[in-house]
Amino acid sequence: MTTDSPRSARSPRSRAKLGRAAFAALGALAALVPSLAMWGFTVDDALIPIRYAHNLASGAGYRFDAAGPSTDGVTPLPWAWLLAPMSGGDALVTLARAKALGVVAWTCAGAALGACVHRMASGRVRVVTAALALGVMALAFPIGAWAASGMETGVVTALATSAAVALALARPRAAAALAGVCGAFRPEMVLWALVVGAGAAASAAKPKRWLLVALAVGPFAACALVRLVVWGRPAPLAVLAKPSDFSHGATYALAACVVVSTPILATAPIAIATTGARVAKVLGLAFVAHVLAVIAAGGDWMPFARLLVPVAPSLVIVFVSTSVVVRPAWIAARLVVAFAFGLFLTARAAPSGRSVYGDRSALIACARPALAGARVVAGLDVGWLGASTDARVVDLAGLTDPSIALLPGGHTSKRVDVSMLLDREVDVVVLYSETRVVEARILDSDLFIARFELFETLPIRGRRASYSLYRRRAVTWPSPASPRSEPPTESASP
Repeated sequence: MTTDSPRSARSPRSRAKLGRAAFAALGALAALVPSLAMWGFTVDDALIPIRYAHNLASGAGYRFDAAGPSTDGVTPLPWAWLLAPMSGGDALVTLARAKALGVVAWTCAGAALGACVHRMASGRVRVVTAALALGVMALAFPIGAWAASGMETGVVTALATSAAVALALARPRAAAALAGVCGAFRPEMVLWALVVGAGAAASAAKPKRWLLVALAVGPFAACALVRLVVWGRPAPLAVLAKPSDFSHGATYALAACVVVSTPILATAPIAIATTGARVAKVLGLAFVAHVLAVIAAGGDWMPFARLLVPVAPSLVIVFVSTSVVVRPAWIAARLVVAFAFGLFLTARAAPSGRSVYGDRSALIACARPALAGARVVAGLDVGWLGASTDARVVDLAGLTDPSIALLPGGHTSKRVDVSMLLDREVDVVVLYSETRVVEARILDSDLFIARFELFETLPIRGRRASYSLYRRRAVTWPSPASPRSEPPTESASP
């Protein structure tokens, strides 16, 4: 009996460790499997910071065009610096590395989240509930898609989830610091970071409270100060290029809450208000603050609820921590609804996103020889254009060009006229077949018809759309082997 007694005393602890390890593995799989399934997803904007990073690595500085001015063309200011050490090669190779970085970061955070919710769950029913919540998160394919996109979103999702885990484990300094870094990468997350920092400060000793709040908002403030000093304005250039629209922002936020599924789990305001778990109150309030910030920002034009993805996993903690005060029937109802939406949206929307990376890679491979002799290229989708040529790029959306960003209109409807293209010595204009407003305006211009001619059409693999390349008339092109310093010349003929 005396021999078995210590073993019996140790067994609950051993079972707890084994359970946490199992849930850590479950959380990692809930993050990794959807990310690998959506590995083929990316967006054009993922290639913009890669061009900035390449110029940083080559010594040209923080700029989109190697010979152009420094511009604030990357909203997550630290992202290009983070990519710079891995951006020495081809842009597509760097994109693959950025995708891998996001997947690895999110998988590690998923493991931490799994271990955290197991620690919070007590009893077999709550453990099963926690496991099902991780299953809902796994079905929220936008989280995996953006982790594998090559954008900063995967890293920010990992940081935000780690901040929520630190808050749940009563590590206020880590929670505030990690939340603050999120605000540096994504400016619209500053309110979320502030609420998390304030929640962390509430449980800390009085002398440390202001320090924790400063940790939560300091990185955002530092980025705003850098922008003010270097480029003359504290807000990202995208704020000018993409003016906010409250109605679009509200519609976007409402749809995004459904698409990422986990807000369905956390729809229990009475339970959040009455639970004794402070972490549920803080993360619930932080989520509401973030939704309001997204609405104020006017939402986003990118697919798959990008702006809500970073905070979606933290709602699993809210769900698990409030499950003790919620009726089992209501818990089951939310799980059923979340699973139903997750399955439906994954089957309907996920397949279209899995081929974007391959299609963009094929487009870039076709465009490189066609743009080999160009000196100045103008287009609306400058991400893939910047990966296709070393030529100077005139950004018709204004995302990387302050003078165009200041023009009236949205990012696809800037009032760019053909005379501006001629003044900038544009020799190739790239227009999408499903023309946006700025492209339609250019095509309808008599001056454009007189000065430019179609010379190449680039199909987009897997779609009926294409890009048309228009060359400036009466231009003598250098061969691809000619030095880039020799500009094309116009003939003297009228």
